[in-house]
Amino acid sequence: MKFSVRDRDLAGAVAEAQRRIAESVKLPGGYRIVWAGEFEDLQNAQARLAVIVPISLLLIVVLLYGLFNSLRDGLMVLAGIPFAAGGGVLALYLSGLHFSISAAVGFISLFGVSVMNGILIMTYFNETRATGVGTMDAMFHAASQRMRPMLMTALSACIGLLPAAVSTGIGSQVQQPLATVVVGGMLVGPVILLVVVPAIQVMFLGHEDSAGRAEQPQPAE
Repeated sequence: MKFSVRDRDLAGAVAEAQRRIAESVKLPGGYRIVWAGEFEDLQNAQARLAVIVPISLLLIVVLLYGLFNSLRDGLMVLAGIPFAAGGGVLALYLSGLHFSISAAVGFISLFGVSVMNGILIMTYFNETRATGVGTMDAMFHAASQRMRPMLMTALSACIGLLPAAVSTGIGSQVQQPLATVVVGGMLVGPVILLVVVPAIQVMFLGHEDSAGRAEQPQPAE
């Protein structure tokens, strides 16, 4: 038997079909039902992503540790990933699209872009901090100096992928989820990265100033 799915996600449709068949159909001995086709490809792709995504994140953490020689700074760079992913989820919700393998690839792309932007801010922050500037001032300077390049890069990517995100022609069901996720994440992610993430980083990195002031000897009266 063969059937197609429209106006809903493939995994949800197959799950409902499996439930209804299990409730109303009793197979004789020696028979079994195999769900193949695009659903089988989807399951295989999900199994591969379940391995690839954790490995990718682990490699990113290792590379960040090698760059900053600090696990704390590396984790601070990763602080923007949830906000970029949230932008992709919001874009899927507003466009009425379902999560798919194409959308998952878009989320992986967002992870890389978010980490790249985080590296720019953290690198510039460390350079400014090394000159003796306080944590708050150094983070403000880093975010303000990197705001224009980050926003221009994000806007360029959004404009380039916007036609694919709004397309409805043949083959759009493959490219549209990926483009929608990237456009939504690139619109929301950099803005949050410049507003919220620096505040979060100052909350953790600001303890250095407090510790440094506590260790400095007080001048004698």
